[in-house]
Amino acid sequence: MNTGMPETKAAGHPVVSRDRWLAERRMLLAREKELTRLSDQIARERRALPWVRIEKPYVFDGPTGPCTLAELFEGRRQLVVQHFMFGPGWEEGCKSCSFMADHADGARPHLAQRDLTLVAVSRAPLAEIERFRRRMGWQFNWVSSHASDFNHDFGVSFTPAQLATGKVDYNYVMQAFPAEEAPGISVFFKDDTDAVFHTYSTYGRGVELMMGAYDFLDLAPRGRDEDGLTHTMEWVRHHDRYAQQPAPAPVTQAAGAACCAARAR
Repeated sequence: MNTGMPETKAAGHPVVSRDRWLAERRMLLAREKELTRLSDQIARERRALPWVRIEKPYVFDGPTGPCTLAELFEGRRQLVVQHFMFGPGWEEGCKSCSFMADHADGARPHLAQRDLTLVAVSRAPLAEIERFRRRMGWQFNWVSSHASDFNHDFGVSFTPAQLATGKVDYNYVMQAFPAEEAPGISVFFKDDTDAVFHTYSTYGRGVELMMGAYDFLDLAPRGRDEDGLTHTMEWVRHHDRYAQQPAPAPVTQAAGAACCAARAR
């Protein structure tokens, strides 16, 4: 192999010999393996967290009628809830939460084989959820927590009084927050007696766990290409709106901006 090839640039990036590329790739591989091992260790620590038994009788409004938290498991032992930002009266759900939800349907049959159910929960009334779900073509279960404290108890919805104080409890810290709804993911376990336990929740950038498209972008030369944007997910659109530029504004500009900006918190 030619090792004496002069270095050049393409699109402002160094272009080197195959031998030079392999040497640098092997160095990066060592770093990638470190990250994989660390990720595995953190996953073990996540699973080792203590649990909290759910005592409150949450009831949701679903496509087949009222249902309890235990019934959302659909006969399985494990449940992942996407806290989908979609408040009462909104014209459409948050575009960043929609980006997350676009990854759900393909994963569902595989998750079911590992005893795991995935469901989305929003505070919007069921009729508003169903209208938007039909538009987006999603098949996953999506229920309304409109009549319960579920969203507030799990730190993804805030009352006007809470917002008026200037800070709310989001992502395990008191901080300023721009909207009444926030993104998150919560995980639950149900035992043989139908007792339900809260095992884990993640917020802010933790919700990237459901954004598999970002993993593809991270592999590509331009990466996420978000530098210089007003907020990292400014480029994201509902998947049926990419052909339309600019994307239509949400019902309230503050809520629309918050759904993307909040992820970085």
